[in-house]
Amino acid sequence: MDVRSRHAAPEQLRYARVLGAGARISQVLLAVSFLLYLSGIREPLIAVDQLPRYWGLPLAQFVKATNAPTGWAWFALIGKSDMLNLLGLAVLAGVPAFSSLAVLPIFARRGEIALFAITALQIVVLIASASNILAAVR
Repeated sequence: MDVRSRHAAPEQLRYARVLGAGARISQVLLAVSFLLYLSGIREPLIAVDQLPRYWGLPLAQFVKATNAPTGWAWFALIGKSDMLNLLGLAVLAGVPAFSSLAVLPIFARRGEIALFAITALQIVVLIASASNILAAVR
């Protein structure tokens, strides 16, 4: 038996495993996409040598000057190496939701309805927040 398993509940261990795996996957995606961007193998939306001219701009001016997408519109440009970088960030941001999803079966199997409901609501809030669905309701 692993020493950690004597001091941590099964749901804590599963959450931690999923969180760790998701973080590693995100790190690999970020590193690979950054290397693709720097190498020029994939065409970027904004060339590396052009970045310094835009660094100091406020967001609205940056978006206007570069035609950079806002919100989830970057996903349509995933083939561009600089937009591919955002995939690693999106995966990293989603890891807590996947980790929470991974513990739901444990709560269900043990009949812990309150923990199941709280975790399910947490997942709904994380997804709603990431999707920006509440801004569309305004």
